Amino acid sequence: MTIDCAEPAVLAGFWSALLDRPVSGEHDGPGWATVGSRFDAVPRLTFQRVPEPKRGKARLHLDIEVDDVDEARTQIEELGGRWTGERHDYPGEGVVLVMADPEGHEFCIVQYF
Repeated sequence: MTIDCAEPAVLAGFWSALLDRPVSGEHDGPGWATVGSRFDAVPRLTFQRVPEPKRGKARLHLDIEVDDVDEARTQIEELGGRWTGERHDYPGEGVVLVMADPEGHEFCIVQYF
C-alpha cells in the first residue's frame, strides 16, 4: 500500500512505532520510505512524497485491531497522531475510533468485545 505524503520519513516512523514493524529501507530513495517488506505476510506501507497537501477524506483507510481503544488512542497521540472526535459504539460487538496520522490520513482503531 502506498500513501502519498509530504514527509515520508516522518510518517514511516509514526507507522513503524504504531504497528511495531521496522522501517525497512526497501524501496527507499529520495522521497520514499517503507515500513515492512514485500516478503512479509502482511502488507507493507510505502510512503511517497508528493507536492500537494492532503485534501478531503480518503476513500480508503486502514482498520487496526487493538486490545484497548483508550490505550491505543493515547499511544497514537503520543506518536503525533490525533483522534478526530468520531467514535462508533456497536453494542455487543465493539467500538471504533477514527484517528488521523501526523499528516491527517484517517484510520480506525477497533476494539472487539
